[in-house]
Amino acid sequence: MTTDSCATVFHVSHLDKSLTFYTEVLGLKKVFQYGEYAGLEMGHLLIFLSGPNQGGLKRAVGQGQIYAFCDEVDEYFQEIKAKGADIIDEPEDRPYDMRDFAIRDPDGNILTFGKGLHPT
Repeated sequence: MTTDSCATVFHVSHLDKSLTFYTEVLGLKKVFQYGEYAGLEMGHLLIFLSGPNQGGLKRAVGQGQIYAFCDEVDEYFQEIKAKGADIIDEPEDRPYDMRDFAIRDPDGNILTFGKGLHPT
């Protein structure tokens, strides 16, 4: 078996508010919506949002976290900061050989965007 990609599911308290944040602030593209469930993408980054009225397996709202590997982080950070992203950590070179930053979505889910300091 070879995998192609994967998607993180974030449980959110208000789907429309979250869709606005992910598309207008973070710049992801909405690729589908089925009731209270929506999919977003940016390159190989896939995030699915599960609204409060979506059935199935549920986790607590705001308890999700993802680390997205990127080709650059500083320009993107400045772009989303100017659009009002809730910053947890600004871009910094980390001892684990990554330059990354972290933000929080409107429900408290954490997204970290990082770039390797020593690409192979």
